[in-house]
Amino acid sequence: MPLVSPFRTSFGTQTARDVLLLRAVTADGEGWGECVAMSDPLYSSEYVDATADVLRRFLVPALADGSEDLRRHGAPAVAALLRKFKGHRMAKAALEMAVLDAELRASGRSWARELGAVHERVPSGVSVGIYDSIPVLLDVVGGYLDAGYVRIKLKIEPGWDLEPVRAVRERFGDDVLLQVDANTAYTLRDARHLSKLDDFDLLLIEQPLEEEDVVGHAALARQVRTPICLDESIVSAESAAAAIELGACSIINIKPGRVGGYLEAVRIHDVAAAHGLAVWCGGMLETGLGRAANAALGALPGFTLPGDISASDRFYQTDITAPLTIEDGYMQVPTGPGLGVTPIPEILDAVTTSTEWIQLR
Repeated sequence: MPLVSPFRTSFGTQTARDVLLLRAVTADGEGWGECVAMSDPLYSSEYVDATADVLRRFLVPALADGSEDLRRHGAPAVAALLRKFKGHRMAKAALEMAVLDAELRASGRSWARELGAVHERVPSGVSVGIYDSIPVLLDVVGGYLDAGYVRIKLKIEPGWDLEPVRAVRERFGDDVLLQVDANTAYTLRDARHLSKLDDFDLLLIEQPLEEEDVVGHAALARQVRTPICLDESIVSAESAAAAIELGACSIINIKPGRVGGYLEAVRIHDVAAAHGLAVWCGGMLETGLGRAANAALGALPGFTLPGDISASDRFYQTDITAPLTIEDGYMQVPTGPGLGVTPIPEILDAVTTSTEWIQLR
């Protein structure tokens, strides 16, 4: 699916997204899952072709082997059946999502109700990539503010950090909710430089250091006033608890694909809430399927900061589902069975490059 415009971060530039979808067909109905892995292993070690391979060879057959547990316990059994396979959280998350969606659609329950949502709509923030010039950046940010987005997140990297942030503050004022995302582009040696961001009253700086460097983030948190938010470092409820105990973060960005699924995302939300930490829902250029699921997740009580839950037209000229829109800076949480949205067959057919069916015995 081609993007409306190139999306540049510290780890690369995307002009299109190669989307892996899973369709789970059961005796009672069907459900959809979306894998958020990128085409290349840049954001994480996972990538689309690898997720397809591990699903085909290991994960889907494991569900067949554990079919009795699956019938007895439903979607919550998926994680347990797949636990013996190391890593591959994005693939696992997509499979669990498809199974859970099928289960909820069959019973008439909504994704939001299942996860524990308490809000009917969620505040919508937007992630702004790296541009070739500050004037272009300011035009883009202005357009998003005019469209009603309540929070702006700027991607940063060495050489593109203080000046763009200063320019946005000077143009749009201190009232704009503003945060930055480094996607692991810095090291602890940059602490003094990163402390200069304190002058701009940011909501947070997201994942400034390498994902494995949780101790480094704890050290950085003692040297800057801007709250540290972890993204790539958090892959489970256990890793969230450890990071909190070390003082490595005061905010967590929860991306369901990164942590192995929406049910694990809820557990991380609960851990953060128990420790008094704010969380928010990050985005991975999802189609309407993942976007609807994220909106439901972002409606849980602990999600107190605006997430990257932007409208469909933020990334895609034509989404594969009915467009999800924002009004007055908020997105309505779908209330229909399951995800509350489904792919539009003719649109899905137009962008589908291949399909493969796996029959469970």
